Amino acid sequence: MKLIGLDVGTKRIGVAKADSTVCIAVPYSAIEVDGTEFEKIASLARAWDINSFVIGLPRNNEGEETEQSQYSRNFAEKLKKMIPDAKICFQDESLTSVEAEKRLKKRKKSYKKGDIDSEAATIILQDFLEEHTGKKPPAKTVKAAAAKQKSVKARKPHHFLTAIIIIAVLLVAAAGGAYGYYMYNLQPVVTDVDCAAEGSDQQSACQLVKFNIPEGASVGDVAMNLKNANLIRDALSFQVFYRLNYNNENIRVGEYELDQSMTPDQILRSLIRGGTNDNTFSFTVLPGETVQKIKDKLIELGYSAEEVETAFAADYSGKEYSWIFEGRPEGASLEGYLLGDTYEFYKTDEVETIIEDMLKEMAAVLEEKNVKAGFEAQGLNLYQGITLASIVQREANNAEDQAKVAQIFYNRLGAEIPLGSDVTVIYAWDQANPGRDPSEVSNAEKLEIDSPYNTRKNPGLPFGPISNPGVEALLAAATPDQSMAEYFYFLTGDDGLMYYGITEEDHQNNMQHCPELCNVAL
Repeated sequence: MKLIGLDVGTKRIGVAKADSTVCIAVPYSAIEVDGTEFEKIASLARAWDINSFVIGLPRNNEGEETEQSQYSRNFAEKLKKMIPDAKICFQDESLTSVEAEKRLKKRKKSYKKGDIDSEAATIILQDFLEEHTGKKPPAKTVKAAAAKQKSVKARKPHHFLTAIIIIAVLLVAAAGGAYGYYMYNLQPVVTDVDCAAEGSDQQSACQLVKFNIPEGASVGDVAMNLKNANLIRDALSFQVFYRLNYNNENIRVGEYELDQSMTPDQILRSLIRGGTNDNTFSFTVLPGETVQKIKDKLIELGYSAEEVETAFAADYSGKEYSWIFEGRPEGASLEGYLLGDTYEFYKTDEVETIIEDMLKEMAAVLEEKNVKAGFEAQGLNLYQGITLASIVQREANNAEDQAKVAQIFYNRLGAEIPLGSDVTVIYAWDQANPGRDPSEVSNAEKLEIDSPYNTRKNPGLPFGPISNPGVEALLAAATPDQSMAEYFYFLTGDDGLMYYGITEEDHQNNMQHCPELCNVAL
């Protein structure tokens, strides 16, 4: 099982990772606390295919929890909301950052504050691994063994047993030596210089070395070439580190500029991102993001606002994938059709090409999952189904709750009760007031906005989609959870869990679970 270790601070979050089968925790980096930290952690978890976290829980010298302990617990709750299927464990820790700094000083290499945090996360994760994977026998077994030893202590030791003990000791010593050798080889070739520091004297270790990865090169080839270029200490250790930490990532063909002060981890991250002549880039649309958010991301990548707006206003009818627009009103935006996923594009691709690829992916998913037939079975056409899925996406964070919420919305539609979805109200206000400050207008006033997206006031579905749903939300709207056929209410509690009610009274009782979230500015 793979794990992510987190040392939670108010300014930075140290990150480490490990595989419980080898019991070696390694530092990754530190994440700044700037409002995007949960999204960044979720992104790492997706990239590494890990949903198990170990979070340090500070305690004082008496072993009691502190304010920082509560901060870590609150952090875990928020992380759980971002990653609903996350498995979170706490590891008691005390003065971990102090110990981390001591270790870094012993390595006689300059370091930054973020290095302390990531090293602290490594200590937390390593302690957790040793506590939970150690083969310590139960107390009863220890007592039984002690009693047996007293009864036979006068006997001569058996030669075979002695040999086994000696071999075991040698294996343990060898393992310890191998681990030490492995960790030694994960250090930079030159450890007494920081090339990233301001005013570096650019010693020979800081001189950039051009390193090329040709087509067809294996990880072993790359490791050996790095060793021959004197950029790593040991080729085998480099390959082991890659298999343990980046096995699901691809090293990209291209030309790189590396130096001897880089760790194998830093080198690998560079090789995975792509070389200086790499001509592709990844583009991620998170499920639930709006068209406006996607436009902003494209502009951040370097596309001009004009070419982005032109591409989004273009006509995409008459294509092999255009059947997905069935039921879409003339002049409606692409909201709802840019499937949440990660895409790969060439840097020379125009925005229209990027949009077309996302539309093709949407068509492929709708066809493969038979989503259109599912919508029709619920009495909706394709456009209406995508619209409902876009609301479900914003209301619930996981597939199970999304299917339940979808059924509740169908119940309301059947009973001709307004959907009453706050996320549609938020979308209406965002459309009317881009870049608004949610705190400037009261929630009561927002709920009265005159908009075809306001499902608090208007019955039925809104004018169109309010976000770009992911696959799970589309499936939830196509195949809702019929066990919720009698329910008409739901809300998200401050603990991240969903609470459901059949009657208005049930709903009011459930409000006790969301004293904070139920009063957040829309």
